Parts: sequence; C-alpha cells; structure tokens
Amino acid sequence: MTFWRAQERAQQNGGRLILRIEDLDRDRCADSFRDAIVEDLHWFGLRWDEGPDVGGPCAPYLQSERRPSYLAAWKKLRVAGLIYPCVCSRRDVLQSAGAPHHEKEEPIYPGTCRPKVGSVSELDSPEGHNWRFRVPESEAIGFVDGRCGTQLARAGANFGDFIVWRRDDVPAYQLAVVADDAAMQVSEVVRGEDLLLSTFRQLLIYRTLDLAAPGFYHTGLIRDSEGQRLAKRHDALSLRELRKAGVDPEEMRRRYLSR
Repeated sequence: MTFWRAQERAQQNGGRLILRIEDLDRDRCADSFRDAIVEDLHWFGLRWDEGPDVGGPCAPYLQSERRPSYLAAWKKLRVAGLIYPCVCSRRDVLQSAGAPHHEKEEPIYPGTCRPKVGSVSELDSPEGHNWRFRVPESEAIGFVDGRCGTQLARAGANFGDFIVWRRDDVPAYQLAVVADDAAMQVSEVVRGEDLLLSTFRQLLIYRTLDLAAPGFYHTGLIRDSEGQRLAKRHDALSLRELRKAGVDPEEMRRRYLSR
C-alpha cells in the first residue's frame, strides 16, 4: 500500500516513480522472491517509470547490483572520521549498563568502541566489523514531513551511534538508501511512518557526504481489526495470498487506501 501512495505522490507532482528492491542479504533474497514482488505489484495495478538498462526500462533497481556505490560512501565516511569499527553484538549493547532504549527501538549504543573525536580507522575494508556512525551528541535534528509535519529528535538521546555496515560485509539500510537516493536523484521518499526515526540518521549521512537530502512523506500503517500493524507474520494478508484467494485489487484499494 505504501508503494501505491508513492505512485499517487509521483502522479500528483509530475514525478517519476522508482521501484528499488532491497536484496543485499543474498542468503535471504532469492531471485524468485524478487520476481514475485514484481508480479504481485503489477497485479495490484502499480507501474513504475524508471529502472536499470538490464532487464528492460521498467525492471526494478536491485541493491545487490550497487555495491560499488555503497563502498564509495563508506570510504568517504571513514576518511572523515565519522564511522568506526565496532565489535559489540546486539546482545552486548542490550546488556551494557546505562544503555537506555525505547520500546520497539534499537537500544542506544553506550559508546564502548567509540574512539576519540578525529580518529580515522586504518582499516581499508569494512569486512569483519560492524561500522557505526558517530552521532553529534545532543544535536537537535529536524525536518518537515509531507504527511506528519515537523519532526524533531536529539542525537544521543532519541538515537545513538548506528550501524552503517555489518560485520558480514553487507551495507546497512541507513547507508544504502542514502547512496541510492542521491545517485537516483530522488526528490521525495515515500515510506511507512515506522521509519520516521531512521530519517534523522539518514539526514546525518546526507550532511556528512555533502549531499542534498530529499523530501520525506511517511504514510500511516495498515492495521488489522485489533489495531495491530500488519507484519510478515500476517502472511494471509499479503498481496500474494489475497491474490490467490480471489480478492479483487480494486476492492483492496477502496478498503485500505481510503483510510
């Protein structure tokens, strides 16, 4: 439903719609999954306007094919001294004394591996470590969301040093989407409101890389009859399962997109 909103926003503003599939974790992202996504979106009535040359003009962009762009961004951040290697696991962070965290949010990193300000790691490859972005302590960061209005957060309080590259040599979401949005000249990012906090992290990366940030529009989340947000565990309500059950896509659009 979020992608449908993105299509509406693109049409309303005379823009072009991009589909980008986040398939960096190749152990969990088979080609068949990607093909199913494209097929289901077409069934639902969605069309996008831009894609890579490989596979046709309207094939989706695949993050698994864009590693050089992410590596270049990682190198710039390393040279700037704003990322550092970290050996802490998620369990380590959770168990660290004085590592407060908000419900359903990643715990705030306590700074166990954070080096002195201005330190630049001599490692020339991200592989083998989690790499964290050093947030500017206590800095207030804000933006105006196209749907939710003015948003404010404070670095170090609402979120801490965050991962931009994983120890299994996979770029993290925060870094990959910034590199992609800049390269693809994205003017507005449309996604669910559960990713509002991620925007503050990404704004810091845009600034560090001297890139212009796009606008943001965070949609409301679709919820079940009990008010719980739909997630992967609600497989019976996925486009694929609803399609198999013979649900009419026009009825789905009326039911969910009128909210």
